[in-house]
Amino acid sequence: MAREQLEVLNALDIAKTQWYHFTAIVIAGMGFFTDAYDLFCISLVTKLLGRIYYHVEGDAKPGSLPPNVSAAVNGVAFCGTLAGQLFFGWLGDKMGRKRVYGMTLLLMVVCSVASGLSFGHSAKSVIATLCFFRFWLGFGIGGDYPLSATIMSEYANKKTRGAFIAAVFAMQGFGILAGGMVAIIVSSAFKAKFSAPPYSVDPKGSTVSEADYVWRIILMFGALPAALTYYWRMKMPETARYTALVAKNAKQAASDMSKVLQMDIQPEQEKLDLQMDRSNSYGLFSREFLRRHGLHLLGTTTTWFLLDIAFYSQNLFQKDIFTAIGWIPSAETMNALEEVFKIGRAQTLIALCSTVPGYWFTVALIDRIGRFTIQAMGFFFMTVFMFALAIPYHHWTLKENRIGFVIMYALTFFFANFGPNSTTFIVPAEIFPARLRSTCHGISAAAGKAGAIVGAFGFLYAAQSRDPSKTDHGYPPGIGVKNALIVLGVTNLLGLFFTFLVPESNGKSLEEMSGENEEVEENRRDVVPV
Repeated sequence: MAREQLEVLNALDIAKTQWYHFTAIVIAGMGFFTDAYDLFCISLVTKLLGRIYYHVEGDAKPGSLPPNVSAAVNGVAFCGTLAGQLFFGWLGDKMGRKRVYGMTLLLMVVCSVASGLSFGHSAKSVIATLCFFRFWLGFGIGGDYPLSATIMSEYANKKTRGAFIAAVFAMQGFGILAGGMVAIIVSSAFKAKFSAPPYSVDPKGSTVSEADYVWRIILMFGALPAALTYYWRMKMPETARYTALVAKNAKQAASDMSKVLQMDIQPEQEKLDLQMDRSNSYGLFSREFLRRHGLHLLGTTTTWFLLDIAFYSQNLFQKDIFTAIGWIPSAETMNALEEVFKIGRAQTLIALCSTVPGYWFTVALIDRIGRFTIQAMGFFFMTVFMFALAIPYHHWTLKENRIGFVIMYALTFFFANFGPNSTTFIVPAEIFPARLRSTCHGISAAAGKAGAIVGAFGFLYAAQSRDPSKTDHGYPPGIGVKNALIVLGVTNLLGLFFTFLVPESNGKSLEEMSGENEEVEENRRDVVPV
């Protein structure tokens, strides 16, 4: 039997869209803008790092990062993100969303700058320092996932909650887009400088010594949007659901939301105390949680894990795929700054034409057609397009078919974002109890980053497998990439199957989904919280 909702929570559920909703979207969304920029900008500069630090003197060919070093540079931030999602997700339920929110942002600012200032006496020490700071950068980014999603879900009304959370996550698309644009601007600026006398001699395959500044500037730019957001994050009040349902302070919750909603809300402390006395405060590792939400947590973790294997593999190594099909020329035909420019241009075009629109299709339609439909549809079409690319792969490597490959490849990004990449972020913030919401979202997101790690390390070796018949640095055009695309197609198909474990939360209040409004049976009150 359902209990009567607290007035402050009911007011949030039925509130009309107001200015504070958009303010919350921008404040939380700028965090995701920074997250995406910091995570994906590394893919723009890994080839440049190889040219600068791994070039063999006397070799006419540009240097390249060894596979293990490339995997470490690309994947270490995900290891930090995974740890940060678990730690800050748990901390957000213990200390409150707002108190932890500022910590993550400061860590991101400091480590973005420190990543760009990675110095050393040798190539190994520079890369080691870079990996160290990118791990802690990832740790801060990890905290943004559960906290941003939870804060937005707890601020939103139930009618447009999905669109608001999706809009926060959609800022990730602009972060990816910004990464490509910054790479284009920085490389163009340096290219213009060194194409004039006395720097006019810059032969193909060369790397000017000042190119070392390029990757550092690109990495450090990520600190700027995070720093600009810090003040506004600290001004946000704690969410009413945390204050009332977790901190059990109805008076403070009513006071905070009266200011936000610009209306008079009664505290109802006695009603809250009565409900808390009669409620079941089961813990994460209890049988009651397993009974109520065990399958839900399995569904959110597995779908996010499988999705991120495909999504991060595609994003981090699209430069290798485009090089393999000839859309980006080989390194020997370009100098270092031209290569950064063309990789940045390719990422920008993909983001502009498919990644960003995919996110905003989700924002527009999620509260109309629901989370389940969008997620299932996205996994289905990602599977279709992956197999369509992989099975006739050698057909796509022909010069006249390259544009067709790029279009179909872009469509996989579109349906990732108008699909599971958005919904796996949204649903865990809606279906778990307030006292465990941030923790469960952190667990689900950490499973996703485990998938990203699998993608970052596994896809690298799959796509760059050596072919004895080739001598071009051991990177054959096609054999490894084709097999990798087939694996990603199978991964997406599994994601479609596990989607059936995830409940539909469209149009329901958070308390309806979590069961916090239900009376608890007397014989279940012996469950011990963990």
